Amino acid sequence: MRQILFSGSIALFLTLIGTPLLIKLLARKGYGQFIRDDGPRDHHSKRGTPTMGGIAFILATLIAYLVTKVISGNSPTLSGLLVLSLFAGMGLVGFLDDYIKIVKQRSLGLRARAKMLGQFVVGVTFAILALNFEDARGLTPASTQLSFTQDFGWSIGPVLFVVWALFMILAMSNGVNLTDGLDGLATGASVMVFGAYVFIGVWQYGQTCANEATAGAMCYEVRDPLDLAIVAAALMGATFGFLWWNTSPAKIFMGDTGSLALGGALAGLAILSRTELLLAILGGLFVLITMSVVIQVGSFKLTGRRVFKMAPLQHHFELKGWSEVLVVVRFWIIQGICVIVGIGIFYGSWVAGF
Repeated sequence: MRQILFSGSIALFLTLIGTPLLIKLLARKGYGQFIRDDGPRDHHSKRGTPTMGGIAFILATLIAYLVTKVISGNSPTLSGLLVLSLFAGMGLVGFLDDYIKIVKQRSLGLRARAKMLGQFVVGVTFAILALNFEDARGLTPASTQLSFTQDFGWSIGPVLFVVWALFMILAMSNGVNLTDGLDGLATGASVMVFGAYVFIGVWQYGQTCANEATAGAMCYEVRDPLDLAIVAAALMGATFGFLWWNTSPAKIFMGDTGSLALGGALAGLAILSRTELLLAILGGLFVLITMSVVIQVGSFKLTGRRVFKMAPLQHHFELKGWSEVLVVVRFWIIQGICVIVGIGIFYGSWVAGF
């Protein structure tokens, strides 16, 4: 359990001291945020704020995990490395998108096809690798069964699993990306979900089917639950430290570099901890904001009318007169409720025996 404390603390420390150094570097190079002209007017003052801040918590998470392994003398697990690779790979796609925006001074970076291709390659590679490399018990990091609080039902097969995993990765990475429109909103919400996955990983480790004392009807067939908790702790610590600099008024934005990476990490943790459908509840704010965009676009195409003043949802409330800080805090409360409900369902299913 010390590894969880080490990884979270190291990652927190690294982003607290590393983010201001990154801010100075990005400001010196003129890598500032481009602001849409059709957005809320208050956002125009943010033009030029350093972006690509996701670099800070990506590096902090990776370093914290590796240093934790060196300190503890334990080897990295395949599950942990897969989540971190997905995290870094999606971050790389986001970095290319951000870099093009900055260099060409436009609101759009990578073209839609190129961006989707990058996400597709990273996601499919993760899904394929996750179905290979059996351990001594014959477990692979991921399962071809669907899962809620654990695997249920029948196997959907490797091909459909890859499609399903890719859908989850794209949905969560773009969901976090859409949420990242106000200072600290996506960062704070992510901290809460990663905290939930620390708890889930620790609980699964304590009730693992690999332990004869806990093997039974309600044990968890998860490949490396403790290491997933260590990764989640590193992610939680890194994003928490970044929030110090990203909260209103933000000194730096995470950019697509950070939002795509965080979404990928959330999807990876859900897939490998066998809590795929539970992620829709744990990350309820991301789902809500994504659905607001789907509803807005669908309504406009079908009826020519908009349901919201502006999508994503957080900008709708800004245009209704809510201050940015008020929107962020209330949305954090919603996300906190989602995490509490999700953890309650996870624990309740164990108590109920299903």
